[in-house]
Amino acid sequence: MMTDPGTTPSQTVGPFLSIGMEWLHDPYVVPKGTPGAFWIRGLLVDGAGTPVPDGIVETWQADPQGRFDHPDDPRGAVARTDGFRGFARSMTNAAGEWGVFTVRPGSLPALDGGTEAPHLDVTVMARGMLQRVVTRIYFAGDDRNAADPALSTVDPSRRATLIAQPADDGYRFDIYLQGDSETAFFAV
Repeated sequence: MMTDPGTTPSQTVGPFLSIGMEWLHDPYVVPKGTPGAFWIRGLLVDGAGTPVPDGIVETWQADPQGRFDHPDDPRGAVARTDGFRGFARSMTNAAGEWGVFTVRPGSLPALDGGTEAPHLDVTVMARGMLQRVVTRIYFAGDDRNAADPALSTVDPSRRATLIAQPADDGYRFDIYLQGDSETAFFAV
């Protein structure tokens, strides 16, 4: 007679993110004191509504003129001398809080000949996730959001999950991995 072994634990990447990647933590896209710089801060929340204490939020963005110091920029790479990195990585703390210090990016040319609204590309990794998830952060009150080709592909009822809201020291952007408030993620 066979007995039910019960539920087995799910596969997980374990608590290795902070062990293996903490030395790469740098939340500064621009140096402290950069004119116009601000924080984007938020929570990383799991499907049960619990903050995720062992996660990573990475951002990649254009500079204020909408340019990248990268060979894949179709207009050519722009060498930087002002400390702008375009990339930041923030580890979540015990309360699931993350933050990056940045400047507002410029608009980008879209593949269809139009323009992309200013945004940050975001990768999220966390314990229990075998694959990263990818999303974007747009800015509340920017009229260019309405014509953004990527944002327009998101169900209208979920677009607000991609819009950072003004806060005292910059913007607030909470990331929900699952549940009723789940952030819209892109298949890449």
